[in-house]
Amino acid sequence: MSAAIPATPAIHAAPEEMRQREQIADFGKSLFERGLTAGSSGNLSVRLSDGWLLTPTNASLGRLDPADLSKLDWDGNLISGAPPSKEAFLHRAMYEERGSAGAIVHLHSTHSAAVSCMCGLNHDDCIPPLTPYFVMKVGRLPLVPYHRPGDPALAGAIGAMARKHSAVLLANHGPVVSGSSLEAAVYAAEELEETAKLFLLLRDVPTRPLDAAQIADLKHTFKLDI
Repeated sequence: MSAAIPATPAIHAAPEEMRQREQIADFGKSLFERGLTAGSSGNLSVRLSDGWLLTPTNASLGRLDPADLSKLDWDGNLISGAPPSKEAFLHRAMYEERGSAGAIVHLHSTHSAAVSCMCGLNHDDCIPPLTPYFVMKVGRLPLVPYHRPGDPALAGAIGAMARKHSAVLLANHGPVVSGSSLEAAVYAAEELEETAKLFLLLRDVPTRPLDAAQIADLKHTFKLDI
């Protein structure tokens, strides 16, 4: 008789944590199926009252099990679940600098990653304000200089920029986007990807980004903190 396969341990979590776990799996599947992440690239995280949830290392966002998500404390220690993404420090650095961040999305989405490889970018604002929606959801997008994947020095580079920016673009890598909720962070990451696509399409075409007065009007009208 073959040995019984052990059951997955039950998660004893508050209803809100369970809701967040399921939401991470749902949004991960949506991002994967629409080609915004591939293979095991990208990671999602959500702030909790007693720590934070992060997608595990080597996990496809298209096949996440809510029960396997990594739960960490604010010192980076694993509380439960599978081993976390090696880019956990990247998320933690942004949370530490942005108290308003309830969730973070890091993708290797095609057009944003393509922009991150370009020469001649304005490192303080590497994608121009082509649409009001980009301004409203992302704001100014600084470029973080290249660091190898997993380099702890990246935490300091991201932290310094996260004090003033809700999103950054990692050179030769991809975007890191925070939001008040996972839904907000995903929507902002999607808007960034669409604007990156526009930016690439318009490279050889004279363009008319929003001017300072138009951006100021958006900030005033929608009470933007960007």
